[in-house]
Amino acid sequence: MEECISVFDMLKIGVGPSSSHTLGPWRAAERFLNELRERNLLEQVQEVTVDLYGSLSLTGKGHATDLAVMLGLSGQDPEYIPVDQIESIIQTIRDTHQLQLANRYSIAFQPDTHIQFHKNFLPFHANGLQFTAVTPQGNVTETYYSIGGGFVVKEERTNAKKKSALKCAFPFPVQTAAELLQYCQKEGKSISELVYENEKSMRSEEEIHRELMRIWNTMLECMYIGCHTEGTLPGGLNVRRRAYDMHQNLIGTLPYHSPQEWLEVIRKTEVKFRQILKWVSCFALSVNEVNAALGRVVTAPTNGSAGVIPAVLMYYMVIENHQAGEKEIKQFLLVAGEIGSIFKKGSTISAAMGGCQAEIGVSSAMAAGALCELMGGTPEQVQMAAEIAMEHHLGMTCDPIGGLVQIPCIERNTMGAIKAINAAELALETDAKNAKVPLDKVIHTMWETAKDMNHKYKETSEGGLAITVSLSDC
Repeated sequence: MEECISVFDMLKIGVGPSSSHTLGPWRAAERFLNELRERNLLEQVQEVTVDLYGSLSLTGKGHATDLAVMLGLSGQDPEYIPVDQIESIIQTIRDTHQLQLANRYSIAFQPDTHIQFHKNFLPFHANGLQFTAVTPQGNVTETYYSIGGGFVVKEERTNAKKKSALKCAFPFPVQTAAELLQYCQKEGKSISELVYENEKSMRSEEEIHRELMRIWNTMLECMYIGCHTEGTLPGGLNVRRRAYDMHQNLIGTLPYHSPQEWLEVIRKTEVKFRQILKWVSCFALSVNEVNAALGRVVTAPTNGSAGVIPAVLMYYMVIENHQAGEKEIKQFLLVAGEIGSIFKKGSTISAAMGGCQAEIGVSSAMAAGALCELMGGTPEQVQMAAEIAMEHHLGMTCDPIGGLVQIPCIERNTMGAIKAINAAELALETDAKNAKVPLDKVIHTMWETAKDMNHKYKETSEGGLAITVSLSDC
């Protein structure tokens, strides 16, 4: 049986700025609390220490990893926490030297003492973190790995899974792009229809509809907030938000009072080629500026690449098809999620393992394939669109200045979105039988490239722009 990854695993609602360095450690802290709870030890905990290793240490401050573990240990949920309360929760911990463990038990906690950064890498994955709880019965220590996209694993459980067939059973289990295509041809279904059948084996149709629309509405609200917020991003680089100014120059004078009304107004604006480029870039910038400010975004497939998919879907809705609604939104997200899952199974979606090709490259491929199906592409053309998008991101490094998800990360989302649209159009104008590079081959090539890439270009801030441009330059 194949590994089954749901669309809702690939598209998660959470808090920025990083899925592997913020959301993953946050979820790891939650898991540690649950394990203590299962052992009936939670109320006996006297102290907790956190050790961050490798990439989590090297860029941990810039990615708010320390804040994430504190919030996770405090029992806060990244999907639902009011983001405007994050700063006050962290400040209270720092001022009082106390942390409300699981939001119930007060323990002594000083961030500079109880969170330690170690530059050495643990052998299993570049993003390792260890929690130790002191109890009267002795210390309890657990090690977790944030493997990208908010996914968290334990080494021993991962190895056990490899030896076990106890995996979920989709009616159409997919491990590779070739298998997906075979199912589509055999069943006479589009990719979105096939994925929908798999999702129905886990959830009701009502739940699938509700959760997909909740994902889209979070994306739409994120774009709306980003386009209506001006100022400078936190972190010390003094990056000025650009989505606000771009939006002001594009939107016109028609009134609106909600994200949905805003969408309708955009449909009435001028749509020459330059305006289209600007709108797509504006949508992508807006999401990743919200992400950089610890706002709520949808991991798609990561936080650092969260702007590509909403930007391309918004492009379709406000430029290509003014009648597009819930049907098209769900179709797009189903295809995007499936393509992302194939990349995760065959390669990686972690910049700490594969560089930025694993984030922007994968998100661009997801968006290209999804857009291609909405524009009438066959399953073969959808896969071709995804392949084209990734092919032109191969080798992209991850070298964030100051360890922040800002430069060059925010702009890269605009490029990923534009490339996705271009890739979809190229695929639609091509007989897929003439494709020279199958999607599985580009996924394999991406993984081989990732393994060959120097570690300093894998989310360590030890190479590239991260050392060429310093905080003092900004």
